[in-house]
Amino acid sequence: MDHQAALEFVRSNGRGVLATRRRDGGVQMSPVVAAVDAQNRVVISTREGAMKTLNLRRDPHATLCSFTDRFFGPWRSVEGTVEILSLPEALEPLVDYYRLTSGEHPDWEDYRLAMHREHRVLVRMTVERSGPTRTG
Repeated sequence: MDHQAALEFVRSNGRGVLATRRRDGGVQMSPVVAAVDAQNRVVISTREGAMKTLNLRRDPHATLCSFTDRFFGPWRSVEGTVEILSLPEALEPLVDYYRLTSGEHPDWEDYRLAMHREHRVLVRMTVERSGPTRTG
């Protein structure tokens, strides 16, 4: 299936809710800011110790519901398999993520130090399903 429409929507509307699975099978949801990288993967920055990271290390599948600033309007869902990049491997991909979501940082050295201080990781999702394919 072609996921380009959903990926374009996420590119333009990065706010969303990421759903992962808890150990007991329940759903854990987190508000996130997502972007789409050059390889058409959905990318999200989070912390090493965050529940979503722990859940994804155990079960590397997630769903993102992305929506407009209006909230009650268009939305798209993408789901797929994820990989988690930890530091130091994650550092330059986190720089790319920042550029995609916020543009240029005024002090890249400070940003890189903050990524280490905050124990940041980058979640990368390969989209395997997207929707909705119809509304109603």
